[in-house]
Amino acid sequence: MISSKNKELAIKKVRQHTKDTGSASVQIAILTERVKELTEHLKNNKHDFMSRRGLLQIVGKRRRLLKYLATNDSKEYLDIINKLGIRR
Repeated sequence: MISSKNKELAIKKVRQHTKDTGSASVQIAILTERVKELTEHLKNNKHDFMSRRGLLQIVGKRRRLLKYLATNDSKEYLDIINKLGIRR
């Protein structure tokens, strides 16, 4: 689980208004933070296969949200990619 401080920072980085907590952009930012933490955990615990499975599920969910964002709002998609540094 990510700390509430890291979650708040991720939300502030991409939110569209002050009460935005559930938009696709915010969800992608939160999932990205979780991916970073799980990746660090798996570097130290190579045989933790349940965490590896959870990581793959989170990456898949983030990929689906990014695909949704790309088809519905390409400008927001490019903006979120640049802010979070997810892809090239």
